[in-house]
Amino acid sequence: MTLHPDLKFPTAHELDTLSPEELAGRMNALSGTLGARLGIEFTAVSRDRVVARMPVDGNRQPAGRLHGGANLALAEELASVGSWMNLDPARQVAVGVDLSGTHVRGVTDGWVTGEGVLAYRGRTVLVWSIEIRDGRGRVTSMARCTCNVIATGA
Repeated sequence: MTLHPDLKFPTAHELDTLSPEELAGRMNALSGTLGARLGIEFTAVSRDRVVARMPVDGNRQPAGRLHGGANLALAEELASVGSWMNLDPARQVAVGVDLSGTHVRGVTDGWVTGEGVLAYRGRTVLVWSIEIRDGRGRVTSMARCTCNVIATGA
């Protein structure tokens, strides 16, 4: 499996010593990824909690509201990055296999912020609970994402 050439996964030591904000900086600006196209910016990354924001501008549906698919892409991005923080990237990868969401409030401008919290960590499955909030802190979408851990054979 070919990883993005700019992706710099932290070592176990770095995971223990770098701040969530420093780890987040490593996940931003990966050109050619969906996250980059949506404008997703990570602000905090750890083994059990991941936070990122996404602009509404450029991610609207024709009716002018933030597209539900963009919300779900943000949710899966949070779960995927969080899952990778729990793996040995030399031997394993994580992929999203189940994603469900409920949109409870429309957003027409500004930014939304997603927070993913690790709900379950097994040997081959990680489950994340994600809340997306508008600029006023109101929940706009809730999601759950399951990621499978796959051995790369390395």
